Amino acid sequence: MKDTFEAAQVIPVLIFDDPTDAVPTADALIAGGLTALEVTLRTEAAWAALAAIIERYPDVTVGVGTVLESSQMERAKAAGARFAVSPGFDPDLAGLARSLKLDYLPGVATASEVIRAQRMGLSFLKFFPAEAAGGIPMLKAFASPFRDIVFCPTGGIGPDNAPDYLAQPNVACVGGSWVASSADIRQKDWAAITAKAKAAAP
Repeated sequence: MKDTFEAAQVIPVLIFDDPTDAVPTADALIAGGLTALEVTLRTEAAWAALAAIIERYPDVTVGVGTVLESSQMERAKAAGARFAVSPGFDPDLAGLARSLKLDYLPGVATASEVIRAQRMGLSFLKFFPAEAAGGIPMLKAFASPFRDIVFCPTGGIGPDNAPDYLAQPNVACVGGSWVASSADIRQKDWAAITAKAKAAAP
């Protein structure tokens, strides 16, 4: 998972109100060079959107975000998701993901959470909410005591600060909604999404 995300560098965080927008959004992002997509479970349309993208692009790395419950993890695996992401760290979810053989990126914001995740054998973690939790200074503080941990900062990341985050040695990638914003999707501005994806792609 880390290798895939590191190659992608930017993981679009996608929020869909209408599942019919899912495939055109994926088309636009993939045309722009981004091929690891996170569909967040924040709306009723999320599951249908996820299914549509996976059906259209079975070889693309598509996963689910905002996983809070075991049932969501199980449903994600059954739907063909390649990975799951949570805003926080829950040992039960981490254990379930391992049993399901589903790549999992749990969120952490403190040293204590990093230690708990590390004890479960996890070395690739989501740093969330990145800007609110201390941003780059916090990642620099994590670097010395957690030399084997690599992060995907998400939360408050945009085109202006993404390069600074990606320059950190303990950052593999960043996640963010700016590449395909809710406004872009609602307005069906696929050209804008492709342009932003090209700007964000490695």
